[in-house]
Amino acid sequence: MSIPPDDKPIYRLLTGKDDRAFCDRVSEALEQGWRLYGSPAMSFDSLNGEMKVAQAVVWHDADVVK
Repeated sequence: MSIPPDDKPIYRLLTGKDDRAFCDRVSEALEQGWRLYGSPAMSFDSLNGEMKVAQAVVWHDADVVK
């Protein structure tokens, strides 16, 4: 198995506000060789009045079980 860039773990959970910057982070991860893992999650942050999102990604050749 190859090693993810920047000594990152093979599993990552990307989180943030539901905005263009978050979509860009997920897109960048896919371009680097990560793949989506599971469904995205969304939750309303009532304190800040905004949607928060999360998307798990795994390194492209990671042996993971769903």
